[in-house]
Formats: sequence, C-alpha cells, structure tokens
Amino acid sequence: MKALRFENGNLRLVNTEIPARSSEAVVRVKLAGICKTDLEIIRGYAGFSGTIGHEFVGVVEDSPERSQIGCRVVGKINVGCGQCRLCEQKDARHCLNRTVLGIHNRDGAFAEFLSLPPGNLLAVPQSIADRQAVFTEPLAAGCEILDQVVIDRADRVAVIGDGRLGQLISRVIATTGCDPLLIGKHPEKLKLANQAGIRVISLGEIDPSSRFDFVIEASGSPQGLTLALALVRPRGTIILKSTYHGKTELETSRIVVDEISIIGSRCGRFETALNLLESGKVKVEPLISREFSLDEWELAMAEAKRPESLKVLFRF
Repeated sequence: MKALRFENGNLRLVNTEIPARSSEAVVRVKLAGICKTDLEIIRGYAGFSGTIGHEFVGVVEDSPERSQIGCRVVGKINVGCGQCRLCEQKDARHCLNRTVLGIHNRDGAFAEFLSLPPGNLLAVPQSIADRQAVFTEPLAAGCEILDQVVIDRADRVAVIGDGRLGQLISRVIATTGCDPLLIGKHPEKLKLANQAGIRVISLGEIDPSSRFDFVIEASGSPQGLTLALALVRPRGTIILKSTYHGKTELETSRIVVDEISIIGSRCGRFETALNLLESGKVKVEPLISREFSLDEWELAMAEAKRPESLKVLFRF
C-alpha cells in the first residue's frame, strides 16, 4: 500500500506493507483530514516517526469482529494497554502505555489502510456523508470541553483562533445556548464563522477591558495563552487546546492573584460528535478547503500550511 511517512526528519510517500496487528481490524481509508497536529509533528512535535494522520473515515476490510466487515467507520485514536485502571473504566485516552494513531507509536491514517482494535471503531450512520464523518475526531475534541466544564446561556465565552479547531469549537459551544465570540485574524475565516451564526472579531478590534468567564485557546500559537490571560476574568477559566512544537512563556503571578483555572483539553467522545453531525446541529462541510489524492501530498501539505486554508482532505 501507499503511505505518507515521517522518518528521520523527512516526509515522503512510500510503498509499504498493509498493517497487520494481532486481534485488530484493518480499515481501508476513504477520506483523511490534515490537522494542525500533523503539521506540528513534521516540525518535531511529539517526536513521532511513522505514518502520520489521525482523522479518517473508512471501510472495514477485515476484523476479528466479523460483523464489522464492510461497515463504514471512524476510529478513536487512543489505544490503551487494556490492563490499567483507566482502561478498565473504558477510557484509554490517558492510559500511560497507550499508542495514538499517527501521533505516538502507531502508524496513522495517511495511508490506504490502517489498523485499530475493533473496540475503537464506530459505525457511521447512513445519514452522515463521508465529508462530514471525516470531521468526527476534531469535532469530538471540541465536544470534550463540555465534558470538562459547565457552560450555560449566561456565560461569556471567547474562542481564540479562527482555524480548523477554533471554527469547530465555536460551533459546539454555541449549542449550549450561549453566544460565543470567535477571535481571529483572517477575514475570510471570520466571515465563514459569522455565516454560521457565530459572533466574530479580529484581533485588532478587541476591547482591552473585555473579560470572559471562559476563554478557549485554540490558536495553535504560543501567543494565544498570553491573550487568553488578558481576556479571562478573575476566577475565570482558560481551556487550552493548542498543541505545537516549542515552549511557551507563562506569567504565573496573574494566575495566582486572580485565581484563574487552566484546563488542558484533548480528545473527546466520538459518540457525541456523531450525534451532532447526524442531528445537523453542527455543519462542517463549509470548512473543507480542498481535496487531494495521496500522490499529491506535497500540494496538500502546502495548502494546509496556508494561513487562509481550513480543512484539507486526502481522498483515496
């Protein structure tokens, strides 16, 4: 099969063996999405070596669970050890010995086939198109915020970052009935969010006296946390979503004096994301910028790196 691999600091398309892990299913990938984490891995984030990519929708070619064969599926990216307390509680997202699809010790989705345990695969309802289903993983990451904090209609919420994840998060937060404010610097991206009913503002127009109960940092930039600290109210909450290669300077005195809570937020539950897609409460297809074949990977990566670009897909 063809696979896009990052090895020894280089990204290249190779011919390699179809993955075959004992007791795991083999999935033929139909669509895969490029996200900020993939781009950061190429810069050195997470120290990963192997096939990148973790957002996908595909069809099960083989599985120990015979009823899965032929099913259209998405897949939870964390694979736990199966023995620790977290795994026993059916949540491998923080298993200390986990592998993570395309991110840590497990080849990913930018390939014609991938391998995951049957329990990681979720069937996609017929009413959800492939171009919607491929957003399940990043949409679930947005939904995770609502598993971590309670946001109601009266709360003032700001989302920093008008890129792929910020767009999804703002739409998820809007389902609570509150009126989130998306902060960004790209006019066309802000316009797209506004067309979806999201209030938007450019970085240069922020009122320096504005304060929010919750500030969600999804800019993908080290400067995002500095802005979040400037915008959160005393005893407010900052939710960190950005992952990137490098370090961030942090002024802790403000956190202590104003008693600010900072919450890291990562992967969410796929069931919630699929429900949002099936109900139509979150529209994702307008976020697709372009599609490419895997042979066009250089063009695809260049497009994904463009500041104006949103979701770029590989179609197999």
